[in-house]
Amino acid sequence: MTAARYHADTRTFALEQVAIPEPGQGEVLVRVEACGICMSDVHLVEGLLPPPIPDVTPGHEAAGTIAAIGAAVPDRWKEGARVALTPGRACGRCANCVRGRSADECVDVQVMGAHYDGAWAQYVVVGYEQLVAVPDNIPLEQAAILADAVTTPYSALVDTATLRAGQSIGIWGLGGLGTHAVQIARLAGAAPIIALDPSEPARDRALRLGADVVLDPSDPGHLDEIRTLTKGSGLDAAVEFVGYNAVRAQAAAALGQAGKAVLVGLTPEPITLPDPITIQLRMQEIRGHLGGGLRHLEQLVSLVELGRLDVSSSVTATMPLTEIDKGIAQLNSREGNPVRLVVLPQV
Repeated sequence: MTAARYHADTRTFALEQVAIPEPGQGEVLVRVEACGICMSDVHLVEGLLPPPIPDVTPGHEAAGTIAAIGAAVPDRWKEGARVALTPGRACGRCANCVRGRSADECVDVQVMGAHYDGAWAQYVVVGYEQLVAVPDNIPLEQAAILADAVTTPYSALVDTATLRAGQSIGIWGLGGLGTHAVQIARLAGAAPIIALDPSEPARDRALRLGADVVLDPSDPGHLDEIRTLTKGSGLDAAVEFVGYNAVRAQAAAALGQAGKAVLVGLTPEPITLPDPITIQLRMQEIRGHLGGGLRHLEQLVSLVELGRLDVSSSVTATMPLTEIDKGIAQLNSREGNPVRLVVLPQV
């Protein structure tokens, strides 16, 4: 099969012909029909986020059909079934895994496309615990991006920020994750929803998808505007999807009493935040967040199936695996203001 391979020692990335993997006990082989391109994939290929293993196939936003089934897989999973894949699997070694808890509670979760081979390939092997059934009314390219581009902001808002109806939220960064965060905040009943990005097209898109107000974070008056919009109270939740300390500082500075700042954007930079005394006096929280789990993906599939959440405009473009380099360059440059670019390995 054809797979896109990254070699950490030489920092080389290329399409290669490799053997189709075989599923072991508790595993299935999935024929990959669609896989998203995420900025964390781009950072891996660029060498900014080195993978834990020296040679790996990236790609962690995948959907497809079951091609083969290993031993000890429950009977409910059949060959030909349409599935989306959660990006993480349990390590099997940590205290929570030993206690028999789910992958969502694993303290050393293994990430597809980093700790083990991912889905920028025609086939991928995963544990059956990573599978979520996809109804026929959801296109597989949409199901694929649910696995990270939507589960990450969904779990960041609903679980980590504990966002509730009527609470105010600021969303910094309106790319693939932040764009969906606007939709999720609207679905959760947040008010007002304030979306921030230096890109005017990204701000316009956020307005169309449900933001109440959009602001340019490079405008020195944006924090004053947030205070006005929240009637002087500050934000209940501030979520950043950028990964820069300057943006994190803006999010923290916009918080109100007992507000929560959630850091989602990945960066190797040490965290520095201004005015720690205010954070303590106002009993605010600064929390990190990474990814989402099986239950989040299951819930999102249900929301899309029932028409509560529309991600039909989120797939900006699709391309064959042979054009993966072009997709990486387009996402990196933000040419065309993409939400998600999706690879179709079978084309």
